[in-house]
Amino acid sequence: MTLSRSGVVVVLGTAQTLAWGSTFYLPAILAAPMARDLGIGIDGVFAAFSAALLVGVLIGPLAGGRIDRQGGRGLLCLSSLVFAAGLALLGLAQGPVVMTAAWLVLGVGMTIGLYEAAFSALARLYGAKARGAITGITLFAGFASTVCWPISAALNAEIGWRGACFVWAAAQLLIGLPLNRLLPRAEDDVPAEPAAPAPAGPEAPAATAAPSPAPTRRGRSLWADPGMLLLGFYFAVVWFSSTAMGAHLPRLLQQAGASPTAAIAAAALVGPAQVAGRLLEFSLLQRLHPLLSARLASLAHPLAVAVLLALGAPAAAAFGLLHGAGNGIMTIAKGTLPLALFGPAGYGLRQGLLMVPTRLAQAAAPFVFALLMERFGVGALLVTAGLSLAGLGALLLLRPATAASPA
Repeated sequence: MTLSRSGVVVVLGTAQTLAWGSTFYLPAILAAPMARDLGIGIDGVFAAFSAALLVGVLIGPLAGGRIDRQGGRGLLCLSSLVFAAGLALLGLAQGPVVMTAAWLVLGVGMTIGLYEAAFSALARLYGAKARGAITGITLFAGFASTVCWPISAALNAEIGWRGACFVWAAAQLLIGLPLNRLLPRAEDDVPAEPAAPAPAGPEAPAATAAPSPAPTRRGRSLWADPGMLLLGFYFAVVWFSSTAMGAHLPRLLQQAGASPTAAIAAAALVGPAQVAGRLLEFSLLQRLHPLLSARLASLAHPLAVAVLLALGAPAAAAFGLLHGAGNGIMTIAKGTLPLALFGPAGYGLRQGLLMVPTRLAQAAAPFVFALLMERFGVGALLVTAGLSLAGLGALLLLRPATAASPA
């Protein structure tokens, strides 16, 4: 039985919520007890997490190209198994070597099992009309931190961080894998549409690019496109900030003066705010070109930083809401901007290539921002605010005609 589009969105969105909450968002809650138990500094845990993100630099383009050819179901199912193995190994770790190995395994899972793979699978299914489905799964997974941070904290309090890892590993096998297996098989996928401009309307912006390059173009040729360079820079700088917040936000808000309980509560607002931002994109902003909505969203984090630095702990909730709303829209932009600017042909390969600088920035973010917090405290947010504004500058230079110029 082949799922309807709405069924695919529900199934994949739920699987993505579990995937993000049990991997990417794990260190924000478990890094401190993990470091204490293993006898290492917390920066050692985040260094291993950064190494996990670097795995995507090596295999991301390969994974994207495979999804272009064969669809995404197989890799997404494999990711659930890899997540389970990595989490189980993490729970068994008795020192930094096995802990790092476990994070490297989880890095493979994150490369083939998080948004980039999911977005590529949707582009393979629905071609230029995938924007609505991409937004739909992010509406579900926007609750990953809201749902999973409290669960991880509760599990850690009751059965320790090792037990939490084992519970999340079991959830991947009992929930994540069956959900991903419900997705259409490769032979049931709707072939991606030929490289052609998307029609105007709610599903595809009126301002479209020239025909997409053939999916067989080499990565080096694709990087000769100035639009790819600008988009790669934008994704790298905004996801440095987003990853830094995902890894450190509860602790950062405590440094701003919030109590531990208040900090977790304020950080948990990021999830609902992401969903609110995505609902806004799904309704009002859907009529705009993704470039316009991404430009607006790029202002949200700098505004949140200004409010928090000006008002301190009382503004912790406002920071979570503003940052989350902007982050929610920018997550959609990660999937919709390449689709709108370049078309669906070879989308998976483009996503994999665009994620190379992004993964490098994400890999650096937890460790680098931890050092910045050690040195400057909450003032480290000035760095992420500046990077977000630099990303906005790249978007202002980016035009559909520029992005579609021949390489």
